[in-house]
Amino acid sequence: MTYTFECRTEEDMENLGRKVVSACTPNAVISLRGSLGAGKTVFARGAARELGIQEAIVSPTFTLIQEYEGRMHLYHMDLYRITSVEDFQMTGGEDMLYSGGICLIEWSEVIDEILPKDTVFVQIRINEDKSRTVTVEGGIKL
Repeated sequence: MTYTFECRTEEDMENLGRKVVSACTPNAVISLRGSLGAGKTVFARGAARELGIQEAIVSPTFTLIQEYEGRMHLYHMDLYRITSVEDFQMTGGEDMLYSGGICLIEWSEVIDEILPKDTVFVQIRINEDKSRTVTVEGGIKL
């Protein structure tokens, strides 16, 4: 299924993150796609709040993977600096795809070939008025 949402504020983006994660089951993989500054980490913050995680959610650009404990384990990955599937596998990231938690992956394009077939794809586009158009595709019903 494909859904399209308009997000005009950070709160809208956070609420969308909550909504998407509330529809997910254990082992869900969510691919967050969009340009720098599109709102991927804001989406992740909403997802974390939905799971009961209250700590600060920051982009894991330099750490690659941030782990959080909530109602389900959340793995927030940023693959911006990863250049191949092999690099990703060396981080141990592939094991997290099937760990029983939820994986949010920013810049997942580099590992498309190993993403599970039921991955949820979230594409965020910045509009001229700075609002966001967000398309959600995959194996969830919203």
